Amino acid sequence: MEKGEVYLATPTSKIDTFKSNQIQSGKKNNFFKTWKTYLPLIVLTVPALIYFLLFHYAPMFGVVMAFKNFQYNLGIFGSPWVGWKNFEFFFTSNDAWRVLRNTVGYSLLFIVVNNVVALTMALLLNEVKNKFVLKIHQTSMLLPNFLSWVLVGFITYIFLNPTVGTLNQLLDFIGLDPINWYQEPKYWPAILTLTNLWKGIGLATLIYYAALLGVDPQLYEAARIDGANKIKQALHISVPAILPVFTILTILAIGDTFRGDFGLFYQIPRDVGLLYPTTDIIDTYIFRGLRTGDLSITAAVGLFQSVVGLILILIVNGIVRKISPEKALF
Repeated sequence: MEKGEVYLATPTSKIDTFKSNQIQSGKKNNFFKTWKTYLPLIVLTVPALIYFLLFHYAPMFGVVMAFKNFQYNLGIFGSPWVGWKNFEFFFTSNDAWRVLRNTVGYSLLFIVVNNVVALTMALLLNEVKNKFVLKIHQTSMLLPNFLSWVLVGFITYIFLNPTVGTLNQLLDFIGLDPINWYQEPKYWPAILTLTNLWKGIGLATLIYYAALLGVDPQLYEAARIDGANKIKQALHISVPAILPVFTILTILAIGDTFRGDFGLFYQIPRDVGLLYPTTDIIDTYIFRGLRTGDLSITAAVGLFQSVVGLILILIVNGIVRKISPEKALF
């Protein structure tokens, strides 16, 4: 030690304790600072949390009705247990095959048709350079998405009315016999597919178009210099850019394979019994059960629908995660 220097002997344990206290104090300060920063956002999430707790999680206790013979005078928990009899009743009924076939069939058909058309429309919009024309196309495609199914049902009825409908007037004009659309189930797969496409194509197109906006324009310029035409640019630049979004939307859509749009399948066919062979799905079947008071059966069918949807999402997401982890939903 040099002359004049003062040496303070501090035990190592005291130094470690001091450092530890400083670290703990820093962590506390960072915690309160972070909490203060994100407090407004946390407050904004409170209404959504309350909504999900009241209308999504609290009603989940009602799934016990699926295993009971529900009686109004006894209540949910006082009604007698029947085990799997409600599920057995549904799967052995004449309606089970029809509603399952229609629900799954329409869901798969909608996934294919809607995605193909939405991808095509997004690629076409990407080629529109005039901003005014682009805004007109976007607005006109998105507008039907905000119309209620009740209103869309009246619009389709104007076309399909058996006596004064636009389509029958057109058929009569070209010399063909009019068709009573509400008594012919064979036409309704096409009618429902086109109606669903018209109403929902705008939103799906804009989602894919938004993904295309993130593509570097220099990639297209480099492709043009290399001699790639529009089709090759779309296949090798645009489609790969859309693929992650397409994968996520497809996973979610497959999870809803056993769930149909109630408004589409109830309001458009107007709940006509003659059309049930091609328009009746699980959701309309559940609605009729609720309307007639068969709560135990409808609870069983709804529980089956939700469990199968969850399993499908997990399976498809697991497959995607193994093939391409960055495109998986979770």
